[in-house]
Amino acid sequence: MRTKHCLLVFALLLSGAAQALTPQQAQAIAVASGDDGGETRIAALREAVAKPDEALVLFLEALSQDAVKLIGDRPVVLRDDQAFDPVTGAQVALPDTAEDVINNNRMRGEIDAALAAIRLLSPNESVRRDAIKTLEGAMDESKLALLDRAFAQETVADLQEKLGRLRAVAWLGSSDKALRLQAAELLSSSAQAATKTLLVERLQTETEPDVKSALQRSLSKVETRLAWGDRLGAMFSGLSLGSILLLVALGLAITYGLMGVINMAHGELMMVGAYATYVVQGVFRTHFPGAFDWYLLASVPVAFMASALVGAAMERSVIRYLYGRPLETLLATWGISLVLMQLVRTVFGAQNVGVENPSWMSGGVQLMGNLSLPYNRIIIVCFAFAVLGGVAFLIAKTRLGLFVRGVTQNRPIAACMGVNTARVDTYAFALGSGIAGLAGCALSQVGNVGPDLGQGYIVDSFMVVVLGGVGQLAGTVYAAMGLGLLNKLLEGWTGAVLAKIAVLVFIIIFIQKRPQGIFAMKGRSAEA
Repeated sequence: MRTKHCLLVFALLLSGAAQALTPQQAQAIAVASGDDGGETRIAALREAVAKPDEALVLFLEALSQDAVKLIGDRPVVLRDDQAFDPVTGAQVALPDTAEDVINNNRMRGEIDAALAAIRLLSPNESVRRDAIKTLEGAMDESKLALLDRAFAQETVADLQEKLGRLRAVAWLGSSDKALRLQAAELLSSSAQAATKTLLVERLQTETEPDVKSALQRSLSKVETRLAWGDRLGAMFSGLSLGSILLLVALGLAITYGLMGVINMAHGELMMVGAYATYVVQGVFRTHFPGAFDWYLLASVPVAFMASALVGAAMERSVIRYLYGRPLETLLATWGISLVLMQLVRTVFGAQNVGVENPSWMSGGVQLMGNLSLPYNRIIIVCFAFAVLGGVAFLIAKTRLGLFVRGVTQNRPIAACMGVNTARVDTYAFALGSGIAGLAGCALSQVGNVGPDLGQGYIVDSFMVVVLGGVGQLAGTVYAAMGLGLLNKLLEGWTGAVLAKIAVLVFIIIFIQKRPQGIFAMKGRSAEA
């Protein structure tokens, strides 16, 4: 911390900004004057920030940490249970009658903004970047001198651009008409919601017609840019939801689409995959803490195998006796789903469990002021299409896929050709269940993991499979992405509930007009 202060003061000296903090300034910053709501303290703080030194930096940091007391009207800084003069740094005696300096929320905001303005001159790029973020909502004309110096010495292009916008925000409150016109022109390229608010507020107080016209033009451009950010954000949210629906429905496309089994326990198989991810996380946290960031990669095969084994056990013990009897299959798998949920409640408890994102999935890509793409969503979209590619390859290019397609199209002939149809059924059901486990692994990174995890997706996954065309992977992709985008785009206009109802009505009408879905099963029989 001390090194950081030295570097900052060195930067202040190089810029010619340093000026010694005076006892009068320290007192004015710390001591309230009457019932003015802290206006006197804020004015003194803004005056001192114009030319800061190390003493001011230390004093402001102590104020932000509530480490300043008053001996009468004299402020002192506390460090290691000892009192020091904020100007000279000399140790002073701390009497029992010393009072705490009380900072209201507004004063705290001013202190944070003042420290951020000073840190604009730091030689550390990350410190300057954080300072700019802090100042984006707390800029005023008192910090303009520091901002001008920071802008003049900044060498990083994107930081200099942001500093230019901050200067424009400060210029908006200037008494100089030319500066206000220049500020309106500069702010027209902003994509921040805070800039829109600032322009609207300034329009209400501006009296010069030409400045008001320039502000109106800038506001129109900012609103257009923000609207595009909202549209692109809705499209990305739709793509993200579509990829999740795709992951959830891929397993069902095999168990229901190819095998004709109405598996009401599909959501609980996803839950098994999510809890498998939670268990692997616990193992890594306990036994391999240094490799914790990689637990998710180990969770993928574990989640697949856990759900696949549960699915294989379901098929061998119950479902194999119910092929061709859809209603009995529905009731049996619904009962199994209740058993699995109760089993999870017994083992893990009824409350949700926490599954953390690895560090490489935290954060996101900031494309616009109001458009950020989270890494975890981007990775899940990529993961969904990777799983889709793997399933398509398995079904179309492998021996197991050939057997599955053969048994699906004509079970008696496949059996006559020597195919062990019972084993193929088990493998296919285990594959679909394993893919559900992968969906659960992915969902653990974007939502809560609990016994009811699968209940929110089972209906949507059936809608995706039916809309896309039973047994058609391509239809599953189109349906998942289409429903995801349609849902999120409608949410922006009608709200989440009405959007869900509208999507359901659309699916009902579509299935009435085209019962076979987007892609019909190819074949020569009347049933096909």
